[in-house]
Amino acid sequence: MNEQKPSKSIRGMLGNLFAGSGQKKDKPPGTARPFFNIWTVLMIFFVFTYLQQFIFPSKVQTIPYSQFKQSMANGNVDDLLISPDNIRGTLKGTPGGEFVTVRVNDPGLGKQMDELNISYSGRSENKIWGNLLSWLLPLGFLFLIWRFSMKSMGGGTGVMSFGKNKAKIFAESDTKVSFEDVAGIDEAREELEEVVDFLTTPERFQKLGGRIPKGVLLVGPPGTGKTLLARAVAGEAKVPFFSISGSEFVEMFVGVGAARVRDLFSQAASQAPCIIFIDELDALGKARGMNVMGGHDEREQTLNQLLVEMDGFDTNKGVIIMAATNRPEILDPALLRPGRLDRQVLVDRPDINGREAILKIHSRNVLLGPEVDLAKIAGRTPGFVGADLANIINEAALLAARNEKETVDPSDFDEAIDRVIGGLQKKNRVMNASEKEIVAFHESGHAIVAESVEHADPVHKISIIPRGIAALGYTQQQPTEDRYLMTRSELIDRLAVFLGGRVAEELVFNEISTGAQNDLGRATDMVRSMVAEYGMSDRLGLVSYERPRQSMFMPEGYTSAKNYSEAKAAQIDEEISRLMDEAHQRVHKILSDKRALLDKLAALLSTQETVQGEDLRKMM
Repeated sequence: MNEQKPSKSIRGMLGNLFAGSGQKKDKPPGTARPFFNIWTVLMIFFVFTYLQQFIFPSKVQTIPYSQFKQSMANGNVDDLLISPDNIRGTLKGTPGGEFVTVRVNDPGLGKQMDELNISYSGRSENKIWGNLLSWLLPLGFLFLIWRFSMKSMGGGTGVMSFGKNKAKIFAESDTKVSFEDVAGIDEAREELEEVVDFLTTPERFQKLGGRIPKGVLLVGPPGTGKTLLARAVAGEAKVPFFSISGSEFVEMFVGVGAARVRDLFSQAASQAPCIIFIDELDALGKARGMNVMGGHDEREQTLNQLLVEMDGFDTNKGVIIMAATNRPEILDPALLRPGRLDRQVLVDRPDINGREAILKIHSRNVLLGPEVDLAKIAGRTPGFVGADLANIINEAALLAARNEKETVDPSDFDEAIDRVIGGLQKKNRVMNASEKEIVAFHESGHAIVAESVEHADPVHKISIIPRGIAALGYTQQQPTEDRYLMTRSELIDRLAVFLGGRVAEELVFNEISTGAQNDLGRATDMVRSMVAEYGMSDRLGLVSYERPRQSMFMPEGYTSAKNYSEAKAAQIDEEISRLMDEAHQRVHKILSDKRALLDKLAALLSTQETVQGEDLRKMM
């Protein structure tokens, strides 16, 4: 966007303060600046002051009629102006001695003034104009201030700007993102590179009778780079980029959203070739008929207008519609049909190679120490998306700067990963000796079981330093590779690791604490999935008893009633209890056999508070 350079003069600064705030930054050069600025305000103020002084009566002294008669008898009044309601005049010998008094029925007043040789005149008052001006001028002045405020807040023309779209328009030179800034999502990048070819060389596809796709829907979890990909397409194609969120279309006034959709597509057609990008499409494109209150609400009207505009849009003019969402399952089917959003591109979580490439991009401007291995950091962050990895790089740089280091070393990245995963370290939290001992044995149980079973991930670090909201300690495991499938044996071993802390407390203290709440919850959810979803129970057979349907990329989703009988529900509960009991007995045997190691590791944790995985494996 072309931004107006600030004026160096006082008048320019004041003009920018009042006029520039209401001016759109994306106006083309040569557009007239708004007349309503600081000089207009000052001119109106001086005019108002002038009218107040010469049209409206100034403040004068009000005296009783008896005092007026006395002053007149003493010869102290002059230049009387007599009106039907009052008498005005001047008191002699008094600076600014104007006075006014209420006129009473006094038939001898005129004769007395003639005898005293007092100058007087009469006037028939017309109050209409005075009364009108006395309230019209202040009202008009307040209206101008209100109009200026609305203009400054909305960036448009006050009330008439409701129907204007709120898209941020980036010119060709303003979109400084290219495909070199995108990593870890190679398949999605290849799909969108073809979109760039559509915009730059459309004749290559049209000469064979092909039709340029009207729209592209980017689907993926939050933070994977959907918006970044869209901006990279605009930057590579060197075309204007209209960026707007789905929620910015809908307002409380009926018809505003539809008007904004029409205005957006009208502007895009005038600046073709270009890209329209609608972020968070699910805020606008939710399936119709889902409103529990019924009726044709504003959001549905806006969606209808969007469908009409997309259906009647001529893509041969070079306008590509791109949208992004992490909840594709709730979108209206009419949006997803061919002819509107023709292509759906999955922007998934990166694998280990993709995470390493993303870390390299975000660490371009960071001074890394020679011992930093981005491949190892990528291996420690399975499931992380681009936004998470960028946060790790930033946190590590901040930690190094806080400790006044010259470069960012591996210990900074280690602490940054722990902070992102577990939360802020609470070094000042005071724990009594008994609680600290319980936490030490609890985490030692997790770690020893993880190293004892065959299919569990190796332990990277054990700590009893509190982190986050409720974590009094943690055992961090590092996967050796990215996994997309889990076997029954692997799930059983993972269940054993979950129960390691609880069983260690039982074995050592003959008592249990509330510290295993999160472990038990995760273990129960996993076993329920094994029994009711994955068909891993010999008793229940090859049937999936569906849980409430969830969003594809979000932890919460729609809920639905269970579709099996109460007798089957009882069998599911019995199978869950059986698997949990078997895992409990297995873990109890493992820790009983390695009780000496459990005591030794807990004692080391109580002293050092943190033990690395390599040290644990040496002890075993």
